[in-house]
Amino acid sequence: MKYYINKTISVNFNTAIELATEALKKEGFGVLSEIDIQEKLKEKLDVDFKKYKILGACNPPNALKALELEDKIGTMLPCNVIVQEIGENQVEIAAVDPVASMMAVENKQLASIAGDIRTKLERVIESL
Repeated sequence: MKYYINKTISVNFNTAIELATEALKKEGFGVLSEIDIQEKLKEKLDVDFKKYKILGACNPPNALKALELEDKIGTMLPCNVIVQEIGENQVEIAAVDPVASMMAVENKQLASIAGDIRTKLERVIESL
């Protein structure tokens, strides 16, 4: 099973961030965090790396349900969505597949929540 949902689009990197953020909002997600991997690798290791950001996306109603069912599920929240430049005006957006992630958690009640989130993330990626 693939652990992510992805799509490559033909836009510049900053536009891809904006499009991904807007698509997430339409499906009820907020972006809680944004990690600029390119910046951090330069800062910490003095390494030049491609444009690569991790967006920490959260769907509050489903996050609450999951936390009520499994108090350690916070170790897997928020849902990460990556935006990475793979060529000139070629950007890949990939989201974690929560169903694949939940296979490690032995709580059958989480399966329906994970399925709902996967459907939402699939719509996000498809809409780009």
